[in-house]
Amino acid sequence: MKPCIERLPRHLAVAACVLALACLPPARAADPALVRAAAAMKVDEVRTIRYSADGIGYTFGQAFRPGEAWPKINIRAYSRSIDYGTASMRDEIEFIRGEALGGGGYPHAAPQRNVELVSGGYAWNQVVTAPVPGSRFVAGRIHQLWITPHGALKAAVRNSASVRKATREGRTYDVATFAEPGRFTATVFIGQRGLVERVESRVPDPVLGDTPVVTVYSEYRDFAGVPFPTRITQAAGGHPTLALAVREVQPNAPVDIVLPDLVRAATERVTAEKVADGVWFIAGGSHNSVAIEMKDHVVVVETPLNDLRAVPALAKVREVVPGKPIRTVVNSHGHFDHSGGLRAAVAEGATIVTQALNKPYFERAFANANTISPDALARSGRKARIETVDRKRVITDGVRVVELHHVADSHHSDTFLMVYLPKERLLIEADSFTPGAPNSPPPATPNPNHVNLIENLERLKLDVERILPLHGRVVPVKELYTAVGRPSP
Repeated sequence: MKPCIERLPRHLAVAACVLALACLPPARAADPALVRAAAAMKVDEVRTIRYSADGIGYTFGQAFRPGEAWPKINIRAYSRSIDYGTASMRDEIEFIRGEALGGGGYPHAAPQRNVELVSGGYAWNQVVTAPVPGSRFVAGRIHQLWITPHGALKAAVRNSASVRKATREGRTYDVATFAEPGRFTATVFIGQRGLVERVESRVPDPVLGDTPVVTVYSEYRDFAGVPFPTRITQAAGGHPTLALAVREVQPNAPVDIVLPDLVRAATERVTAEKVADGVWFIAGGSHNSVAIEMKDHVVVVETPLNDLRAVPALAKVREVVPGKPIRTVVNSHGHFDHSGGLRAAVAEGATIVTQALNKPYFERAFANANTISPDALARSGRKARIETVDRKRVITDGVRVVELHHVADSHHSDTFLMVYLPKERLLIEADSFTPGAPNSPPPATPNPNHVNLIENLERLKLDVERILPLHGRVVPVKELYTAVGRPSP
């Protein structure tokens, strides 16, 4: 089997391995403690499971200030469906923002519904009737699937977990430790009744490197003969991410998750559009970058998401501006979808320029090892060089001027930077304004982020002709003003 998989394209090989591992029965006798726990949890009888809950969630990686807790959301309805045999999972979540400050891209007063899926080595979101591929979600969702109470025991047996006794706070546990190669490591705490009470895991994160996750399961009840916790809490990266009250559990419920062809065939697409002399809009995905050519080097604004996006985006920059090193990468703000490619930028040899509050946080994060799934930074062995902006900074080569400005009084992030090219009258910004479809009518209530951006442009007296958003398409500045129901200047 191994030689065949090695001849497959890498993404197909990964998917084949995950599916094969998920479907394999135990190859040899498991540790007696795992056998007892599997019997107590009815693991062999549970092929699928569906549970519903409500509670509180938090948007991981979207803190208002670096190091603060993740912003809270109120979960009105939560449903998770898992097919362990095909390593597939669907989460359906209805929620509303729980606090004003911080990111997540959710309207402040409007309910939101997300449908998030994973199957084998593929992840996607269902938006109305259309699947939207999301390769950046694969690792996290596979991790969540295999640390569920029944999933953790199945994965422990499959991966030949080592088992020991341990005492915590006066209680004795059977502790099973295993690794899902390239995905995560986990330590499962099994109580005296044979029930999974806690999972301490580590998962690779594009910003934080190997990141600790602690999941606690409590208040078990019997559901059709299968024990399942009615309280689930989780923390990641040192802050809470979930607190659920489980209302209903259906063991072996029908779970029909079909991998869409569009998701299976998706690849990372990177395009380059020349928007001015020496300025390229690097797009093609959900997050954009901008390349600015200087006399003897290149400034790149934003390396988003992770290595899967940032590495080909940087390669595209080298293609459109050959022969000049990428010396500087400007980070718009600290939210993880916008800073997840900074480790790749460090590996490139670039100096990171970010808002001053981000520097100590990034220094700690980039010094953290990424051993589970080594990224470009881990392979390069480089150390991060980080320079800062407080309110304003100017980068110039004597001809081109690039201004970096702090976006004041934003509710989205306290470390917001926007980039202004005065000669070209171009503004580069993230999340303050994401253009809607052409000719869209303005919303009944203006988006406060749009209003805040206009206030900053007018405060700084920036003469903007076009906006290069780090989400969406290049637009004239009048679209921003139209979105808030105002005529453009």
